[in-house]
Amino acid sequence: MQLRRFALLPLTCALLATEPNDATRRWWAHVTALSNDSLEGRDTGSEGYRKAAAYVVDQFQRAGVKPAGENGWYQSVPLHVVKFRADQSEVSLVRNGSTRKLQWLREISVPARMNTPETVDAQLIFDGDTPAPDLDYAGKILVRIRRGNGPVRPGIAGTLNVDVVAGVPEPPRWPVSYAVAMTLAGVPATAAAGGAGVTFRFNPAIAEELFVGSGYTYKQLMEMAAAGKPLPSFALATGLRAKMKFEASELKSDNIIGVLPGSDETLASEYVVVSAHLDGYGIGEPWNGDRIYNGAFDDAAYVATLIDFAERLKASGTRLKRSVLFLVVTAEEKGLLGSRWFAAHPTVPKEKMVANVNLDQLRPIFPLKTLTTLALDDSTLGDTVRKVAGPMGIRIQADPEPERNLLRRSDHWSMMQIGVPAVGFIFGYEKGTPEEVIYRRWYAERYHSPADDLNQPWLPEAAAKFNEFFGKVVETVANAGERPQWKAGSQYAPR
Repeated sequence: MQLRRFALLPLTCALLATEPNDATRRWWAHVTALSNDSLEGRDTGSEGYRKAAAYVVDQFQRAGVKPAGENGWYQSVPLHVVKFRADQSEVSLVRNGSTRKLQWLREISVPARMNTPETVDAQLIFDGDTPAPDLDYAGKILVRIRRGNGPVRPGIAGTLNVDVVAGVPEPPRWPVSYAVAMTLAGVPATAAAGGAGVTFRFNPAIAEELFVGSGYTYKQLMEMAAAGKPLPSFALATGLRAKMKFEASELKSDNIIGVLPGSDETLASEYVVVSAHLDGYGIGEPWNGDRIYNGAFDDAAYVATLIDFAERLKASGTRLKRSVLFLVVTAEEKGLLGSRWFAAHPTVPKEKMVANVNLDQLRPIFPLKTLTTLALDDSTLGDTVRKVAGPMGIRIQADPEPERNLLRRSDHWSMMQIGVPAVGFIFGYEKGTPEEVIYRRWYAERYHSPADDLNQPWLPEAAAKFNEFFGKVVETVANAGERPQWKAGSQYAPR
C-alpha cells in the first residue's frame, strides 16, 4: 500500500501521532491486526472478513468470553448481492454525432439494481424548478443539480444527479469504491419510484461538459441556485448512451456473538449488548494507487475496543452482575444487515437484552472533551452516560446535526427497533474550533476511502480516554440495580 500523509491542521495542545502510548498499545495491536493490508478491507463475506472474524473469536476466547451464536461463535447472515460490472459496461456523452467516453466510478456511477435497463440512449433535459411547457420529457434523462430528489416525471428514461459539494458535511466520494448492493436474502429489493427510470450520479468536476451548446454553463446555474434564484428548465445538446452489466449472487457472512456470564444470581439472566461492526469496504477503485479500503477507524478500532474491554475484565478479575453480550456484526456498510438479522433472530431472549452500547462513528483525532451521544434523551442510558462522563471531564451533548441522520446509520438503530434502549457516540467539538476543522477534513479526505488506514494521524490520549469511558459505562449499566428504561415522550420507545 502506498504510504501517504494528508495534511491536518495541528492542535496547539497536542501533536497527532501514529504510534500508541502505554495505555493504547494492546488496543492498537488489535487495530493493526484487523486493518492491515493482508485482510484487504474486510469486505462482507470475503476471505479477508473471514480471517478477521477468526482473529476476533480467538481473542475473545483468550479473554474468557464464551460462544453465544447459533453455530458456536457464529451467526450466519444470508445475503442477496447485486454487483454492477463496471469492467463490462460502457457509457458516453453524445453531442453532434461525436462521443466522449466516461469513466465508470470516477466520472459517473449507477446503483447496482437488477431491474436496471441494460442499455440507455437518451437526450438530456436540465430539470429546473418548474417544467417548461414546450419540452417533451418522455424518454429523456433529467439533469438535476439541487440536493434531494425532484418531482417524478412519468415516462422519463432516468435522472442524472450532479453531486452537491458545497456546504455538505459529508462530501460525496469520487472515485466511488464500487457499485454493489446487498439485501437480506428473501427481502425484495426496493424498486425505483414509478416512472423514474435509471438514476445516475455525476461527478461535478466535469459537469460543464453536460451544458456545452445549451446557452447556460454549469457555473452560472450553480450561482443561481446559491443565490436562491429559480432555475429554468431547458433541453441540452448532449445525450447519454450506456450499456450496463449487472450480476446477482447469494452470499453468507457471519456475525460473531459471545458472552461473559454475569455474577449475580438474578441479574445474570439479563444482557448488556456491546456492539461494533467488523466489515469494511474491501478492495475498490484506487486512490493514489491504493485500492485497499482498510477501515481502521471505521470500524476495526472499535471491534478492538470490545476485545480490549474483555481483556481488561479478565486481567482485573472483575465480574459484572449482568451478562455482557459481545455482538460483532457483518454488513453494516451494506445497510445494517448483520444487526438487522440479529435483531430479527436474537440468540438470547429479546426481552432479556436490557441495553445496547454501540461503537461506530468514532475518530480519536483530537482531544476528547466532548462526546455527541445519539439517543441521549430517549432512555435512562443517557443519564448513565452523563454520570460517567462528568468526573472524566467529558461534556455530553445531543446530536447537533440531526439532518445527517446518524442515529439511523449504525447498528444501535437495529436494536432500538426491537425495543432495546441504545446509545452511540461521536467525538464532538465546539463550532469554530480547530477540532471542527479536523473533524470536517477527516470526512472530506478519509471517510470510506483508502486513507482510513493505519498510517493516519491519531491521538493516543483521546483513544485511551474513550476506551476508559466506554468500560465505565458498560460496568455501570451491568451492575445497576435497575435496567435502563425508555423515557416518556421518546419517539423511539416501544408502543
